[in-house]
Amino acid sequence: MENNLLLCILVLIPAFASSDFLLTHVRNIKKRNADNDLIVNGIEIYSMKIDSKVTSRFAHNVITSRAVNRGNVSKEVFFDVELPKTAFITNFSMTVDGVTYPGTIKEKEAAKKQYEKAVSRGQTAGLVKASGRKTEKFTVSVNIKAASKVTFELTYEELLKRQFGKYEMFIKVKPKQLVKDFEIEVDIFEPQGITELEAEGTFITNELQNTIKKTFSGKKGHISFKPTLDQQRTCANCSQSVLDGDFTVKYDVKRTTPDNLQIVNGYFVHFFAPTNLPKLSKNIIFVLDTSGSMYGREIEQTKEALLKILDDIKEDDFFNFILFDSEISTWKETLIKATPENLDEARKFVQRISAQGLTNLHGGLMRGIDILNAAHEENLVPRRSASIIIMLTDGHPNVGLSNTQEIEKAVKKAIDGKYTLYNLGFGSGVDYGFLERMALENKGLARRIYPDSDAALQLQGFYDEVSNPMLIDVELNYPENEISDLTTNSFKHFYDGSEIVVAGRFVDSNQNHLSVDVRGEGADNALSYTTQQGAEQTAQAFQEQQYIFGEYIERLWAYLTIEQLLEKRITATGEEKENLTAQALALSLMYKFVTPLTSMVVTKPEENDNEEGIADKPTEAEGMCISY
Repeated sequence: MENNLLLCILVLIPAFASSDFLLTHVRNIKKRNADNDLIVNGIEIYSMKIDSKVTSRFAHNVITSRAVNRGNVSKEVFFDVELPKTAFITNFSMTVDGVTYPGTIKEKEAAKKQYEKAVSRGQTAGLVKASGRKTEKFTVSVNIKAASKVTFELTYEELLKRQFGKYEMFIKVKPKQLVKDFEIEVDIFEPQGITELEAEGTFITNELQNTIKKTFSGKKGHISFKPTLDQQRTCANCSQSVLDGDFTVKYDVKRTTPDNLQIVNGYFVHFFAPTNLPKLSKNIIFVLDTSGSMYGREIEQTKEALLKILDDIKEDDFFNFILFDSEISTWKETLIKATPENLDEARKFVQRISAQGLTNLHGGLMRGIDILNAAHEENLVPRRSASIIIMLTDGHPNVGLSNTQEIEKAVKKAIDGKYTLYNLGFGSGVDYGFLERMALENKGLARRIYPDSDAALQLQGFYDEVSNPMLIDVELNYPENEISDLTTNSFKHFYDGSEIVVAGRFVDSNQNHLSVDVRGEGADNALSYTTQQGAEQTAQAFQEQQYIFGEYIERLWAYLTIEQLLEKRITATGEEKENLTAQALALSLMYKFVTPLTSMVVTKPEENDNEEGIADKPTEAEGMCISY
């Protein structure tokens, strides 16, 4: 009987690189030898490393784990990695005794047929599944003979997004055992220059504090975390690891101008993040599900979040509450200015909210849109202001208009591009696909709220992201005759602490200059200027290639293009959807990204009965289901 050993490497990050490593044995558990506590059930994991290189916000991450079977029989080793949902896997391989078995990225349907054939033979391997709020898990296993070595290597890429004025790398560290060579290494290169770089861990003791090495100067930053074996121990003679918690890296770049243009090898990227702008006032409608399914903890957490949000609403803002269950009720008949007196009255209203009845979602949204329309038509709100609808529900519409397609059409027609709709789905009982489509059709987004003890903080956190609009109707216009492929270049809102990113491909791959017309509406006046990147600045970028991985701007453009094509595909139908699918699939295959349209086929050595598996990319609308 073979002994089975489970080696889990858990990598958890919202922005891009992280690790949580776990080693357990499934059966025949033996007591550790205090003098040889690196070997567990005959297996030694002698190296674990996460190497992350970030160039201009685009992160290229390689996770490598090495193990040796020091036992006398074959053992099965599992490699589990949790990555951000926003990342695309680009490569995987496992090397057993010097022989490498690579993963192959194929069109999803072709991979599915190959996988189904393997299933029919009883040969299946590890896959990808959604595993948490921000992560998805990649899993693969392999049998290795006595004295054999195995190396797992996984590569993934993503564009780091800026929130609250910083780019953040969240790294979950939880080895659950001592590792001889454990290391996290992050190299950052930002052509604009790095202004701040922080690193901290919830598990960091005074002794471990010195193991975090942080340096940055000019355009380069470096973080490393490499604790020795003794530093990993919970006590001098213990075999348990003290590494258990969150490791976070945050940084930002120098901004002497509102934007930054970079051109490399026929591609460009434009980063837009103006600072020191006066804040726009906002007109915000909260449309809240108060049906019977919200009764209990959900409604109490919603009220808790609303009370905290009311503390943050600014006096120049206008707001109102719409409640929907079987009926529709409003706090006020129109938008109300956030004076101290009105805020006090609103708090009393929130505290009285209760849950009962059915779910007239359509009625609640239409009432909110009507109130916003009336406020603008009657000039009750400033002309230069941002109008936002935040809708929260935990279920399906089941009274009034309940056909989701008809609701989508009615809401889109009523909003008519004037306002941004954000849909928050509370718990697993919502039709997330419906919420996502409706939000995207109205220049917003959907977010899942997890029914945990911190649900109120999740709600408040989302509000914080959209609470400080700085510009509305932002357009970044590029010369049409010079650009062949451009990502989204118009945006309803720009929020403080965020960043707009546009990338494109030149018609002439040798072009080394670009002019951009920037337009937007601010609190006091219109924003209008032209920014340029000249040949001299482009030439300077080539002198810094030693700090840059590969064709990073080209891959950034491909990543962003695929991401936006997939987003547009959510709301498209018929021929338009077919065209978007074809474009996204072609780019996914060309740049070897595992996306919802592609899969990675993983093949194992012969002693594993030629076992095969498929690594798919789950979508948020699929929920938390494992894809087998």
